[in-house]
Amino acid sequence: MTAKEKTSGAKASEKTSGVKGKEKSPGVKGKEKSPGKKAPEKTPEMREQETTPGMKAQVKTLKGSVKKKIELPEIFSEEFRPDLIKRAVLSLQSRRLQPHGSHPYAGVRTSAHSWGSGRGVSHVPRIKNGSRAARVPQARGGREAHPPVTAEVLVEKINRKEKRKAFLSAVAATGREELVKARGHRYEGELPVVLVDDLETLEHTPDVIAALTAAGVYADVERARDGKNVRPGRGKMRGRRYKQPRSLLIVTAGEPLRAARNLAGVDAVSVRELNTEHLAPGTHAGRLTVWTEAAVKALGELP
Repeated sequence: MTAKEKTSGAKASEKTSGVKGKEKSPGVKGKEKSPGKKAPEKTPEMREQETTPGMKAQVKTLKGSVKKKIELPEIFSEEFRPDLIKRAVLSLQSRRLQPHGSHPYAGVRTSAHSWGSGRGVSHVPRIKNGSRAARVPQARGGREAHPPVTAEVLVEKINRKEKRKAFLSAVAATGREELVKARGHRYEGELPVVLVDDLETLEHTPDVIAALTAAGVYADVERARDGKNVRPGRGKMRGRRYKQPRSLLIVTAGEPLRAARNLAGVDAVSVRELNTEHLAPGTHAGRLTVWTEAAVKALGELP
């Protein structure tokens, strides 16, 4: 045999005698998983601990006692954006402006024409059969130099998403103590102020005053009542003689609370009528707001 045949035979013998892949013996089976025990059912206390705690508010009765605590919607945890709130309020205010302007032919309905050169007088138009100047802005009875025009665009636009963000931020600001106090409001207790739905059924103003007093917010109505003053300047002759500070905002789920409309500085609106200007008068967020329990629930269901 040659050397090559010897080496090839040795390799073949090694392959045949080599250990093959490990095979499972028929007697030994894989370990089967034993049926595990069922996890115990979670109690309501365990579920509450697993959920992330959110903002809560006290719901007070008309007598001032705490009835329960409710979870506030996520809208109350929005970030504070005073820039967007200001733009949204100014946009709402601009929609109340009324276009005004002078007549296009005001001051130019005249027979005046210039005398031209050679008389030693200015070239302004002068009325016929006389020498009085007319038509030009510097003349008595002449046209206005730059009159207001009704074609001017008075409405300030704002993007839809920015308007929505401003509203959410203004709602959240009603629950921040530092912003509410910065506006000068007077109150006692925690924020936001939430009362039971029985507030919406009150029909007489003394009943509303008693409920607000028990809630610790009527002192702000007295502040607004005592702050009413005569407006300085010509405005007092033009239908706006008095200046009235803003006080409470009462938000209900149904119709606005009519029994509170005669209180000084108080505004009563429903959730569907609520806008950024109600929550931030004068573009300053943090108005002292009284919510009903149903109004807070409806606020969380807004699109």
